[in-house]
Amino acid sequence: MDVTSLILLAMAALGIISSNSPITIAMLVLLFLRVTGFQQAFPWLEKYGLTIGIIILTIGVMSPLASGKMSLQVIGESFLNWKSLLAIGIGMLVAYLGGRGATLMGTNPTIVAGLLIGTVLGVALFRGVPVGPLIAAGILSLLIGKS
Repeated sequence: MDVTSLILLAMAALGIISSNSPITIAMLVLLFLRVTGFQQAFPWLEKYGLTIGIIILTIGVMSPLASGKMSLQVIGESFLNWKSLLAIGIGMLVAYLGGRGATLMGTNPTIVAGLLIGTVLGVALFRGVPVGPLIAAGILSLLIGKS
């Protein structure tokens, strides 16, 4: 077994130990693709995986609106409550950081490994959610002065 497969297996183990099924499943799917010879899928996943993930995440977040569980009145009231206004502002900041992060990750592939390892460790050890690389890269871009 090669080093990359061992790393994927170790990260899957972190997912199991921390009871984080998204990390476990993601690492095992990637390991499965490696060991079964479907490595031709990796360039496609690298190119479109993030976009597809964001689409699925957006669908999940917007489902209460689409299902009717979130009414127009609730949306309107979000502009009257200071916590909701703060949430709107933070949402805008995170979207901005994610955009900067996507640009940084595309132009500086050497930092991607560190961001990914940090995100997987954050998910596995601190019960985080694996949306961190874009925002982490956005914060990093602010710190190192890259856009």
